[in-house]
Amino acid sequence: MRPPVGRAVVHPAFRRFWWATSISEAGTYFTTLAVQVLIVVQLGGSAADVGLVNGARWLPYLLFGVVAGVLVDRMRRRPVLITADFVRAGLLLAVPLLAWTGSLPILVLAGLMALLGLASLAGDAAAQALVPRLVPVDDLTRAHASLDRAAAVAQAGGPALAGMLIGLIGAARTVLVDAASYLVSGVLLLFTRVAEPVPERAARQGMWTEIREGLRWVYRHRTLGPFAIATHGWFLFSALAGVVLVPFAVDTVGLSPLLLGIALALAGVGAFVGSSAAAWLGERLGTGRLVIAAQAGTGIAWGVVALTPVSGWAGVVAGAGQFLLGVAMGASNANEMAYRQSVTPDRLQGRMNATMRSVNRAMIVIAAPLGGLLADAIGYRPGLFLAAGGMLLTALLLLLSPFRAARVGE
Repeated sequence: MRPPVGRAVVHPAFRRFWWATSISEAGTYFTTLAVQVLIVVQLGGSAADVGLVNGARWLPYLLFGVVAGVLVDRMRRRPVLITADFVRAGLLLAVPLLAWTGSLPILVLAGLMALLGLASLAGDAAAQALVPRLVPVDDLTRAHASLDRAAAVAQAGGPALAGMLIGLIGAARTVLVDAASYLVSGVLLLFTRVAEPVPERAARQGMWTEIREGLRWVYRHRTLGPFAIATHGWFLFSALAGVVLVPFAVDTVGLSPLLLGIALALAGVGAFVGSSAAAWLGERLGTGRLVIAAQAGTGIAWGVVALTPVSGWAGVVAGAGQFLLGVAMGASNANEMAYRQSVTPDRLQGRMNATMRSVNRAMIVIAAPLGGLLADAIGYRPGLFLAAGGMLLTALLLLLSPFRAARVGE
């Protein structure tokens, strides 16, 4: 018998993990904004420099993603995550120190962000693979929903708080908030007890053999395979929409920065609402049907944004689209994570999570520049409609696949 849908996840180890993850998640929003302000205001950089530094942050996911998955599967996951947290804290601490001494050119900052991305790759792979060791299968959806709610709160309030702090103490010092958040996260995890067996060395088959095993598991699985491919497509179109949104809102529609910020914050509010109902919806609709409906919902949401008029109602329409986007993503993510972790053996968790995450990030890197060029060619509003149509197409492909009958733990 499944436990009641609304029951809270009460496992002590997960509670500590939740606090550690939530604190570090909130800190990330401070660095995301502060680094971009630092590049433009203090270092005199251009939009291309912002793109260079942002790209460096994700480059390790493309180069080393599947390798990280193998390494995580060969180790106990909690020590990997603790090490990654402390390394990230040290790298972020270097940003204000170098800025204070005048030794922080753009390329050095990009190098620091690449190293931060490498540590985050290891930490993310370990964190995702650790959750199934903290809670039983029947609690996976609720566990991920609670993590999503914390992330939604950070998304709704983090950028505004970061902006206020940047105005008070400067962009470089604001990065210290994120450094402190990783330090606190690492300390909390040090005192988290998790039963983790040490993987047997005799089970190792060689790096490339284990990489192929992980890839085969993801892409040849009857339901996980179609889901993975559709998710990669969704990330492609989502990246296109993300590139077009700001120039569309500012140049085409004429939204002020304040109204745009409010609209984006509503996505965080919607994500909180969606994640709060995620477990309940997953139980009643089934994981496959809910995820398909949510992917279609994201397409509809971007369609609403594309319909934003050049009038006094612009902020309302854009905000409604962003709110709907947040609801759909919040309801879906916990069910997606719980499903893919529930069907994957423990020994393959690191490879499965790292493979999917790395290819998803590859879609962002590919779509971001190409999407910008395409939108410049066909227009911002048609670009958003194209992204919306692509998301509806991924939902249709999933509907026609065996994934439509998928359920967590089955």
